[in-house]
Amino acid sequence: MIFFLVLLGSAIALVVIGAVVDGLLYLLSTGVLLAVVAVLYLLVRSISRSRRRPAH
Repeated sequence: MIFFLVLLGSAIALVVIGAVVDGLLYLLSTGVLLAVVAVLYLLVRSISRSRRRPAH
C-alpha cells in the first residue's frame, strides 16, 4: 500500500509541476502516466488478493 501511495504522490507532484511551469509538458504527461500505472498496480493487487483467499 505504501508503494501505491508513493506512486500516486509522485504522479500528483509531477502533474502539478508540469502544469504550472511553462515548457515542462513532458512532466505533466509523465505524471499522468505514473498515475495510470499506480491505479493499475492497485487493481492488479486487489484482484490477486481476492483470488488467494482460501475457501472455507
